[in-house]
Amino acid sequence: MTKEEIKKIIKDKDISYIRLQFTDMLGDIKAVEIPAKKIDDALNNKVMFDGSSIEGFVRIKEADMYLYPDIDTFLILPFEDSSIGGVARFICDVHTPEGKPFVGDPRYILKKQVKKMEEMGIEKMLVGFEPEFYLFKLNPDGSASTNISDRASYFDLSPFDGGENIRREISLMLESMGFEVQTSHHEVGPGQNEITFKYSDVVSACDRVQTFKQVVKVVARKNGYLASFMPKPLNKQAGNGMHTNCSLYTEGKGDLFYDPKAEMELSSMCKKWISGILNHARELSLLTNPIVNSYKRLVSGYEAPIYACWSDANRSSLIRIPAIRGLATRTELRNVDPCANPYLALAGILACGLDGIKNIKEEDIIKPVKDNLFSLTEDEIKERNIDCLPATLHSAIKEFKKSSILKDVLGEHLWDKYIEAKEKEWKEYHTTVSEFELEKYLER
Repeated sequence: MTKEEIKKIIKDKDISYIRLQFTDMLGDIKAVEIPAKKIDDALNNKVMFDGSSIEGFVRIKEADMYLYPDIDTFLILPFEDSSIGGVARFICDVHTPEGKPFVGDPRYILKKQVKKMEEMGIEKMLVGFEPEFYLFKLNPDGSASTNISDRASYFDLSPFDGGENIRREISLMLESMGFEVQTSHHEVGPGQNEITFKYSDVVSACDRVQTFKQVVKVVARKNGYLASFMPKPLNKQAGNGMHTNCSLYTEGKGDLFYDPKAEMELSSMCKKWISGILNHARELSLLTNPIVNSYKRLVSGYEAPIYACWSDANRSSLIRIPAIRGLATRTELRNVDPCANPYLALAGILACGLDGIKNIKEEDIIKPVKDNLFSLTEDEIKERNIDCLPATLHSAIKEFKKSSILKDVLGEHLWDKYIEAKEKEWKEYHTTVSEFELEKYLER
């Protein structure tokens, strides 16, 4: 749409407020709202905010930052109360007062990697997310709880499935906002759900998954539930993942991961892409699994991957290749969780995959693993030269600090701030006495 078309829609649809959204370093959505009559200020990139108050942004003396709306992300938000006028939003890029892209903006960091990909002759990275979430009943006072909404399991229907109607409402809301919902079903854990939507180019996919989380949380709360994307909210139950499906594409050749004449019908580029990600899997973990709780999910016994290997079907591996081929040939990265900042996680994944395509020789391509890794002993894993993913946030930080490729992805500014924030998080966790410790040791 053009600016004039957007202004006409705002007038015709009685839009009262415009929300200018962006994502901070930790993946949280931030926003500045303006009255609709100020739309020209937004469209002319004149809306300013205090960057010193945002995690990972700038110091007080450099506080002024500007929001540049991405016109293509204009969207009326049907889940907002329209009784006093509708609300529309733009997803914005962050710029400095000098008009330059802000180097610490996660969306800009991803766009830089996309540009490097395009310079290699690859037109698009297509991404499809599979985010999972739990539905917990809110307490009577509206506070959060972990009271599960049902006792159902994988693919169960009502009366066992207590979230069926909420999932349907979420799906219909997403459809009204332009999403193409593909599947909606109950997941393995009690009260756990999954809704998937059609893939898109990598930047749009990250925009959409942020919008998806907003819709899920708002609809759940309106129905008296808390929607939690926490990777492991319940003991001894399945964790929330966000399997990330990736493929590379050009108009002339189509899906670059597909080769009908090759072994497994996977191109050399695909195998080098996989090898590049596996070679950097341990250091990537801080972006794909960024919080203390992420590593409570990455344990044996709950279908979450803990080994850096790949397979065409084996769900114990980090990267799985879904059975379909042709234009839908893709890699499924299974360790990513919903608390990851999607822009930073995909920037890291893209950089590591491209590094494999550029630098890995045919003879160094990592071979697929056919075994069920959960059935092997530690010695058998070592014999196959398979790395384990980090077991704690502390280990992930150590691996991340050694990564020259990810330091280049994030840039000096965000690199230091990201490490500082994660080390602070680990220290807070490491020095906090847990309920487990009190229960086990207090009377000992």
